[in-house]
Amino acid sequence: MKKILALLLTMAISGFAQDRLQMGSNYYAYPTPTAKYTKAPAGYKPFYVSHYGRHGSRFHQPADHYHMLYNTLAKADSAGKLTELGKSLLERAKFLNEYAAPRAGDLTQLGVAQHQGIAKRMVKNFPEVFKNDAYIEAFASTSVRCVVSMAAFLEELRAQRPKLDIHQESGKYLMNFISPLDFGKIINESNTPAWQKENEKLYSHVNPTRMMNAIFNDSAYVQKNIDAGDLFSKIYEIGNSLQGSPEIEFSFDDLWTDEDLTARWHAQNAWWYSVLGNHPFAQKQGLENARPLLKNFLDVADKVIATGNPSATLRFGHDTVIFPFAVLLQMENGTQKTGIETADMENLHKVWRDYEITPMAANTQFVFYKSTKKGDPILVKVLHNEIEQTLPVTCDATTVKYCPAAPYYRWDDFREFYGKIANKN
Repeated sequence: MKKILALLLTMAISGFAQDRLQMGSNYYAYPTPTAKYTKAPAGYKPFYVSHYGRHGSRFHQPADHYHMLYNTLAKADSAGKLTELGKSLLERAKFLNEYAAPRAGDLTQLGVAQHQGIAKRMVKNFPEVFKNDAYIEAFASTSVRCVVSMAAFLEELRAQRPKLDIHQESGKYLMNFISPLDFGKIINESNTPAWQKENEKLYSHVNPTRMMNAIFNDSAYVQKNIDAGDLFSKIYEIGNSLQGSPEIEFSFDDLWTDEDLTARWHAQNAWWYSVLGNHPFAQKQGLENARPLLKNFLDVADKVIATGNPSATLRFGHDTVIFPFAVLLQMENGTQKTGIETADMENLHKVWRDYEITPMAANTQFVFYKSTKKGDPILVKVLHNEIEQTLPVTCDATTVKYCPAAPYYRWDDFREFYGKIANKN
């Protein structure tokens, strides 16, 4: 009986820890997929993979956030205003100020491993695409962490298939589809009075007081010297980033209650939706950050289909493109509906979850199939984070001889549906 209780306790703690990691929002470290794939229709084999991936886990940025956390706590400590928990946090902040701040924004070793794992599974899942000297082209954002992510991915491809013909580059001219817009402008456009009203509702559930009382021993000192809301957010962001650096042997988990963390994540999730989702509060400028990428996917696929040769196109960029790209694709997987339009922010997390859309190393793959029978249509399926997705693409069985079952779709239907979205028709 004791063994059973111990096992149940271990399972409960494990599940609890997993939930907390997911509430890290876009800092959630890429989970290794376990889903099985639907068998392709008889006679069909993959011949082309078109991919866009976010860089892997990185250190939090900017460095000023680490400095602010350490300096705030050090000043309070010199005034004798820290509790024992506050002093413990100070030691952790000191380490991060020395170790992580100089690496702010850089890819971590876990980030490298994430892309190596995705590459290895891609070859395993679609070996026909990577046979012999198949042509692989890879493009990366000018961000160093994206270039290093691409390097890690291609390193694993070469290890798996040494004969591959690989072309890789990174340059400013590629940004017109990898990450075309100024994210700061997108944020400003989304910050409408209607959104501010919804945001205030969410933040009414976010109260930093309990945490401040746990860190500092003098509430009057906090009121006079500390921006509690800002410090609360910095602890949230920096603490969440630690899951991407397992070599750092501590977390900020002891600072949070379930209620505090859940409330803060709900607000964070809604913020991402307001900026890069199909939100009804503004002109949805964030979606424009992915429309050129969708057009690139479609246009490059047309060229590859014309030749029919095995190949892959790999692109490495950012969450600010993965988010709206997922929205444009209107994918569904379980209760997650990436293209949903809703004004109900308090219940948004039930249908739209940032950590499922763009964890670190998030990726979308279009996998193309052709039949051994002449005249059969080209098929395509979409994987998001290596999980098959259901799409709103329809097939008219009265006009074509074959309509496949999801997650497979006729390329002609797929191309027509998403071509209109890419061109905003």
